[in-house]
Amino acid sequence: MRGDSCPVIDNSLLSEADLLAQVRAGSKDAYKTIVTRYMKQAYYIALGFVRNHQDALDISQEAFVKAYRKRNSFDASRPFFPWFYTLLRNLCMDHVKKIKWRGEVPFEEVKILETEQEDFDMKRKLWRCMDSLPFEQREMIILRYFRELSYKEIAEFTGKPIGTVMSTLHYAKKKMKSVISQYLGKSE
Repeated sequence: MRGDSCPVIDNSLLSEADLLAQVRAGSKDAYKTIVTRYMKQAYYIALGFVRNHQDALDISQEAFVKAYRKRNSFDASRPFFPWFYTLLRNLCMDHVKKIKWRGEVPFEEVKILETEQEDFDMKRKLWRCMDSLPFEQREMIILRYFRELSYKEIAEFTGKPIGTVMSTLHYAKKKMKSVISQYLGKSE
């Protein structure tokens, strides 16, 4: 006698809305698919804030656990990641407030200046400048230039008006430009 079996559904083919409906119903497999879709993005955003590989892994994992626990408060008519981003951002802010971090994460592996020492010094100064920015300005730099999000996406993620995003980013870039100009011996 043949046993009845349920058809196996490949979760990776489901829309986000369908997956989230399953997650709200308690499906851990569906949530695993959501985590797989967003874990890299979450890690890199956390890394931009905390600049330490292990802390970024821990924080992004903690954010996914927290999101699963709060799955019933999620509005299924909206995209998942902006909601999740708020949880991730808050965990990063808490971490930054608790710990003065020192680890250096290189910008991209692209050489900025001619010699390795000049390049290293410039990147170190840029990270120090990033460290000195208020959290919101640092957040805008990370989302715009490290994650390459549009102003609209940043506004959606942060819940801020586009004008505020643009203004905050403007002042952050102005501070960064000042550091770069000083390093290169140019006055603004």
